[in-house]
Parts: sequence; structure tokens; C-alpha cells
Amino acid sequence: MSDKKGYKFNTRVIHACQSPEDWQGATIAPIFQTASHVHRTAENLSETFAGRKDDHIYMRLTNPTNRVLEEKLADLEGGLGAIVMSSGMAAISNASMALLRAGDEFVAGNSLFMSTYLLFTRVFKKYGITVRMVESTDIGAIERAINEKTRFVYLETIGNPKMDIPDLERVAAAAHSHGIPLLVDNTLASPYLCRPFEVGADIVIHSTTKYLSGHGSAAGGAVIDSGNFEWNRDRFPDFAPFVERKGALAYIDKVWREHHINFGTTQAPFHSYLTMIGMDTLALRMERHMENTMKVAQFLRERPEVKWINYAGLKDHPSHETAKKLFGDKGFGGLLAFGLKDQGACFSFIDRLRMIYHLANLGDCKTLVIHPCSSQYVSFDDATRDELSITPDLIRLSVGIEDIEDICADLGQALDGLA
Repeated sequence: MSDKKGYKFNTRVIHACQSPEDWQGATIAPIFQTASHVHRTAENLSETFAGRKDDHIYMRLTNPTNRVLEEKLADLEGGLGAIVMSSGMAAISNASMALLRAGDEFVAGNSLFMSTYLLFTRVFKKYGITVRMVESTDIGAIERAINEKTRFVYLETIGNPKMDIPDLERVAAAAHSHGIPLLVDNTLASPYLCRPFEVGADIVIHSTTKYLSGHGSAAGGAVIDSGNFEWNRDRFPDFAPFVERKGALAYIDKVWREHHINFGTTQAPFHSYLTMIGMDTLALRMERHMENTMKVAQFLRERPEVKWINYAGLKDHPSHETAKKLFGDKGFGGLLAFGLKDQGACFSFIDRLRMIYHLANLGDCKTLVIHPCSSQYVSFDDATRDELSITPDLIRLSVGIEDIEDICADLGQALDGLA
């Protein structure tokens, strides 16, 4: 709501887009569990289908509960519009495909979530689309990879699980100098830690399943449009009807009209509801996540069983200075990676944990651990795993908000068993 714009982030994360007066006094948006919506006149339904009205028609298209979450995410990221979807991968797929045609290319950092990597390198390849993978932190390599066929640059704010942090401001400037947008997956930072639009990014993507929801109870994704990129240029002739219809929201209209509603990537209203409950505590959770992660990094650094540790909060990390520039004094994220002797040691360590959960997720309020090489990346060949920095000795730890003494005690007793 417009009267909430002056509030600071920690207030807006709770109060932005709240409309109790429209919800019979409720303090969170109701779950509109309905497949379709009545229209009193034929003209109103026609105007809505034509895009001249924003009324609801059918759940696959829009939903009132989902719309509140969309407005809230756009507000928190500083964007103009958003679409929530059924998963983070739905958001990544739709955000990319709205920009791509057969024969096109795009540039992506080589520090990518496993399913994103497979989508970009294998699925898109079947449709004649080429991704040029480069080091996420190498501005020169990114610029050299751009050519006349390039439609966008894609990066993750914090690489998973490589933990590298690109200089988004410099990459955005480089992309814009070639007339193309920068897309950023901001899942691991969340809008609490980083708002990529403020440093020049054009599109932000989230897996809302992670920190935004925060409790492992709801899956979802989101595409958020800054509204700043000018799509009416020679490189994007296919945007003409969307620019004519929606102006600054041409991209979000194209994502929604061409892909989201036709691929059926609808977010369940109940999942939007759960996500909004989780978002009320985003600021508090992120503070604790990052405070705990720094302490865990320092704890692990003192353990002889730990051969290396990868966390940007440590001063000798290659991305430490970039992280400080991008994140200020808020922190460095809630995810870290560390190495043990070998895969066998990793298995023994995980099997000895008592409190920490072993599962394939991150960003939960609970501390979570996984051995990526033998799980998410088990089907990858050695060369690809090396390219993505997925080694047999790597443990990924998503640090939760439990008492730090209990987290370290569990890690410590599991490490003791390796002696």
C-alpha cells in the first residue's frame, strides 16, 4: 500500500500490502481457495481477458491470495510487478524463456544451483538455445561472452554451493552497455540482505521455498520486474505487443501471458499464505541465520578435521570485499561449505549428527546439511562437477536459528567421531 512506502525494511516486511479493511479485519490475506471467479457482466470478463482490467478469472491465471504475495515481494525488492509460481525452478524457467527464442544465446555464471545448470545446459540446448558459462566474478569474461545473439546475463547473488559473490553493479553496467538485461537469482541473500535492483539488476528471481518462507512448509517461486529496462529496442522485437499493452510492465506481462499461464506453473494459494506467514519474521530470522553462520565458520576453522571452509564472511575469502560492498554491514548469508578428508569422512560425519537435519533444502529455520557430490550431483560426470566446484570432500551447511551452542556442539561431536 502506498502509505507504507516510507517505512524501513523491517517494518515493511510485516506491514507492506496489508489490507485488513478488505479482509474483514484479518491481519493476513485470506486463502481464496476457488478455481474461478464470477463476473457480473460479459463486458467486464472481456475487458479482463484483454488485459484492460486486473480482475480475477481463473486460478491458473491469477488468485487474490497470490496477488497479495506478489505485491509484497515487489515492494520488498523495490520492483514494479511480480508473479509468484509453483517453485523456484518454475520461476527460473519462465523468467528465462520469456526472453529466449531458438537460436538465441545468453551468458550465465558457472556457479549455479544444480537444476538451473541442467535447465541451461541440457534442456535449452534441445531447442537451439546456447548458454555461455563464465566465472561469475570475472567481469571481463562476462563481457567477452556477450555477442549479437545474447539476450541477457544471469547470475546468483551468492553461488550455491560455490559461495562466490559477483559484483552485480559492474555486471549490470556491462550488460546495459550491450543493451541487454541482468537477471539475478536472489534466493540465498533474500531482499533483507540484498536488493539487486538498487545496484542495476533488471529482473530478480526467488525460490520462496527458502528464506522467504523459512520453515520448510511451502514450495514456491517468484519473478520480480524492476520496470526499468527499455524493451522497445532492436534486440527485443518480440516485446512490441507487450510494451504497447503494459508499458514498463511489458516483461512481467510477457512472462505471465506467454509462459506462466500456458505452462500451468500456478502457485497454490495455501502456499502463498504460508509464505506470507513466514515472511513476517524474515528480518529477525536473517539476522540470526547470519550471526550463527559466522560463529559456525569460526568454530569450524579451529577444528583440525576441517580441511577448508568457504564462507564470504571470512576475511581471506575471495569474495569478502565484494560481499561487503554489496551487503554492507548486514552479514554474509546463512549458507557455508567446508571440506573433510574425503567422501567417506563426509558420510561418517553426517551419519553421526544428532540435531542437524540431513535433507535436500536450505534456508530453513533449522540447521540442514547435505553432501552435494553424492546426492544432488550424483548423476554429473567428474568434469562437470569440477566446473561447478562440487568435490567429494564438500559438505554444504545451511545454518539455522537454534542456539549457537547447540549447533556447534552437534557439529563438534560429529567431527570428534572422525578422529
